[in-house]
Amino acid sequence: MKKIIAFSLAYFCFAAMVHAQGFRAGIKAGGNLTKIDGETFNQGFQLSYQVGGFAEIDFNKKWGIQPEVLWSQSATKSASFTTIFPPDQNIKLDYLTIPVLLRYNIDKLITLNAGPQFGILLNKNDNLIINGQNAFKSGDFAMVGGVQLNFNVLRIYGRYAVGLNNLNDLSNQNNWKSQQIQLGIGLKF
Repeated sequence: MKKIIAFSLAYFCFAAMVHAQGFRAGIKAGGNLTKIDGETFNQGFQLSYQVGGFAEIDFNKKWGIQPEVLWSQSATKSASFTTIFPPDQNIKLDYLTIPVLLRYNIDKLITLNAGPQFGILLNKNDNLIINGQNAFKSGDFAMVGGVQLNFNVLRIYGRYAVGLNNLNDLSNQNNWKSQQIQLGIGLKF
């Protein structure tokens, strides 16, 4: 399934580049404020980070797409009364995230972004509980929305991502869904 998704995204991006009126690529880095909803976790946002690459493919002056590949870390802390994790344990989840965002250029300075994001959990085996089961599912599907400021080669962005699927790989009794605020900068080539 992962190969089909990756091939489909690659094909879509290649087809878009062929018909695009503008193509730019670059690198980006930033901070994540992550929260995982559920009784098992503290409800505050925890700081982590992200780094990766992006492409901006414009179909015309207003519309385009922005595919990205990011290494993104999600951080959370277990609640003090949980039976699944030790109390107040810091938990770090490393994802390879692939957002494919629709771009709407309000003007040369401001761009709105929205679209789906698929995340592949890279450190699934690092989050084992006492009986040896994996605590988190291997994938996270989210919707992303945000704004980007475009200065010549510099990009400054802010986004909100909300997870749509349950991350809990232990039982269906307790839903774990992620929320993430992303802030960062990018440099286009």
